[in-house]
Amino acid sequence: MARVLVQDAPFDIAAETAALTAGRTDVGGVGSFLGVCRADDGLAALVLEHYPGMTERAIARIAEEAEARWPLTGCTVIHRVGRILPGEGIVLVLTASAHRAAALEACAFLIDWLKTRAPFWKREEFAAGSHRWVEARAEDDAAAARWAKA
Repeated sequence: MARVLVQDAPFDIAAETAALTAGRTDVGGVGSFLGVCRADDGLAALVLEHYPGMTERAIARIAEEAEARWPLTGCTVIHRVGRILPGEGIVLVLTASAHRAAALEACAFLIDWLKTRAPFWKREEFAAGSHRWVEARAEDDAAAARWAKA
């Protein structure tokens, strides 16, 4: 069963990886993705909003889908909310499996589906004082579409 957290606090990648693999001798590979806030175009912060409970359930369903598709021995998804500064982590996805291919594919699937199916609202704040809501991107939809079942 996947570990899913939505939190405002930063996460520790090393600690999360250690927790995922602790005491396990059946893990042959860990796939990971760390999403980091960029300072594009004078971005001062990224503010993420969500509906508590609903967001965690949506992410848990995405993780369950990954666990059904790949032989994972563990899965961790941590997504931050609130005000995130450039250089800070936004999302961490860790997948463990006996073999690297399953861990890496499941990790790619998770981040693609999180990007398009997890209910977050993102607002960019700029140094000049302006802000704008982040719109969905066609590239993200296309990446997620590759995982659709035939």
